[in-house]
Amino acid sequence: MAINDDRIMGKNCPGWHRMSNLFETDPYSGKPKILFIGLGSSSHAHAWIDLLNCSQMNVRMFSIPGGGVPPAGWDIRTYVCDHSGLSQEGLNHRIRQYFYREDIKRLETKLFYCALVLGRKAISFAYKRFGMPGLEFSHTDHPLNNIKITSPDVWLAKIIQEWRPDIIHTLGVFDGQGGEFYLNVRKKFGLKNQGIWVLQLRGGSDIALRRYNPETAKQILDAFSECDQIITDNRANMEYIKNQGFADKVASIAPIPGTGGMDVKRLASMRKIKTSQSREIIFPKGYELAWSKCLPIFEAFQLCWDRIVPCKIHILNLTPEIHLWFYSLPLHIRESCILHNRIPREEFFSLLANCRVLLIPSLVDGVPNSLYEAMGLGAFPIVSPLETITPVVKNEENVLFARNLYPTEISAALVRAMSDDNLVDRATQNNFQLVEKIASRSTIAEKVINYYQELVG
Repeated sequence: MAINDDRIMGKNCPGWHRMSNLFETDPYSGKPKILFIGLGSSSHAHAWIDLLNCSQMNVRMFSIPGGGVPPAGWDIRTYVCDHSGLSQEGLNHRIRQYFYREDIKRLETKLFYCALVLGRKAISFAYKRFGMPGLEFSHTDHPLNNIKITSPDVWLAKIIQEWRPDIIHTLGVFDGQGGEFYLNVRKKFGLKNQGIWVLQLRGGSDIALRRYNPETAKQILDAFSECDQIITDNRANMEYIKNQGFADKVASIAPIPGTGGMDVKRLASMRKIKTSQSREIIFPKGYELAWSKCLPIFEAFQLCWDRIVPCKIHILNLTPEIHLWFYSLPLHIRESCILHNRIPREEFFSLLANCRVLLIPSLVDGVPNSLYEAMGLGAFPIVSPLETITPVVKNEENVLFARNLYPTEISAALVRAMSDDNLVDRATQNNFQLVEKIASRSTIAEKVINYYQELVG
């Protein structure tokens, strides 16, 4: 489907926030252009894209509807679909363009009455002076003439057709991630020949369960058929992709951590005490999803409490439902817990650098980024023996295994981890070596940059 003039996100559309020419001027003329599509607020997305900081490639990101706004200090040109960007402090208009999906009718009404009182020139001045969102006027008598309302999918298609990226890299597939959004735009507007599509899977959650449902399995195969390359973080996914007939599409750099690995030396320097000297536990999965369950963890705390005290437990990312269940725990357990909402990645690192145990049992996973982070920061991991994880780490050598739905296994692992100083200190040293070998960010950055360069020839 071609994009005609009436469907284009152009200068007369209320969704277009005009920026300086600097945004549209590529810093590296003639060098490869990569457009990332995904969640603009995701620290994991930022970490991956930042691998290219020294690559002399022209990089932009399209943050899909609901994908949030990147931090103002993240210096990557980003197209933002969320209205929330309007109120964010410290917005960097030099490297952001915005599509406001909300309040368009309200803006039109206000403009109409302002125009009656002030006239077109005054409104245009206000736009230029104060950056009023989404307002641009054609040279007609009525300031609202020729305003066209469009949608983020049209905007993305317009961007791809005009900027013409060499590579379109989608971050994640389902659950409102970049792959699903781009696939629909690609089909709707006939963008198949516009750039090389690199599809990056999100751990196990993208395809681990969906492959068994005939309807969602078709969606997976549809995405695999359309894309040119597939990146994943684990060998189980690679085997599945190959068994479905797409072996030639598995990226040469796979399997690879979804964040692009760890700055191992920097993380190791953050650890100031031996692992065995800490009595802190971090449990970052304070939610109930298809991929992991929280209530068995709460049950495990009660089963082993007398054998792991004294301790302090940091519980992260509590959902309202789990918040209710938290208050069903005995008071003496709750008094030893610290509740955190979603925290920045660096703050999470600081917690890991001072804790003894990272508790992350799950039902479905790739190779968790938090597992690599714990290994780099000297925290001892308790994880589930999933097919994506067991090829990477060994029980009692790097981690302790405990299945997510078995409170007795989790409690036994906690008791062992909180009482066996030799185990956790020995594993810490093993893990420093392992993470350097398989997840060193400097090594991965070189591989990723070479990979993109080879794709574009």
